[in-house]
Amino acid sequence: MSSPPRDSSIRILPEVIGRGRMEARALIAGFHGIGATGYWTVKFLIQELKARRVCYIDSEYAPAVSSTVKNEISTPYELFGVDDLLFLKAEVPPLRENETRFFRELGQWVMGTSIGEAVLIGGLDESLRSDDSKYRVVLTDAMKAGEHGRGLEAEPVLEEGRMIVGPVAVLLNAFQMGGFPAAAVLSYSNTERIDPRAAAAAVEFVAKRYSLEVNTEPLIKGAEELERELVGLAQKEKEKGGPSGAIYT
Repeated sequence: MSSPPRDSSIRILPEVIGRGRMEARALIAGFHGIGATGYWTVKFLIQELKARRVCYIDSEYAPAVSSTVKNEISTPYELFGVDDLLFLKAEVPPLRENETRFFRELGQWVMGTSIGEAVLIGGLDESLRSDDSKYRVVLTDAMKAGEHGRGLEAEPVLEEGRMIVGPVAVLLNAFQMGGFPAAAVLSYSNTERIDPRAAAAAVEFVAKRYSLEVNTEPLIKGAEELERELVGLAQKEKEKGGPSGAIYT
């Protein structure tokens, strides 16, 4: 398992010495953002594929937050693995002032491993949709080249002039400058609430890319239930004579 650069605050735990570098065909990472698309995509894939926790990622820039999942402590940043894939579960974002430093260091660590490529999942304001695409992609130069680019030729590319912000942008920039193959998959998403449909679109991309059998029906059903709930709340407000317009939870 690779060690981060000496000047990095990142520590990979448990520390494994003398066993070579961490290897994987790909790392799939998602973060909180528009529609919480990246976070829910990774969380759903971990659950559906029954991925197991490989290690913890510690840093002085990690937020002071802890939670429990299935009676086990869940730390802010953990890697899960299944077969030749790794999934980065980012439970909570770092403080805004620490965000750039943390994800730059994370990117440097990834590039120092034997991970083949990275897929970064994020959300894209659905009001920007100009066709029937479910998502847009952004590829580093290294991702376009050689074998990494196979199967990506027909993917819808993000239009010029669109801005990417947050962790996806920091990592994408680091990977571009470092000559590392990576793709950002930005699903069109509702900007006001969690959007399971956006997560389902990202899951479909990952499943196709890595030949996975993943049923997205639970996400679609979750989206339908949420939409029915929102319609019901809007109707109740209308009956009460409340303010018109969309209501979000």
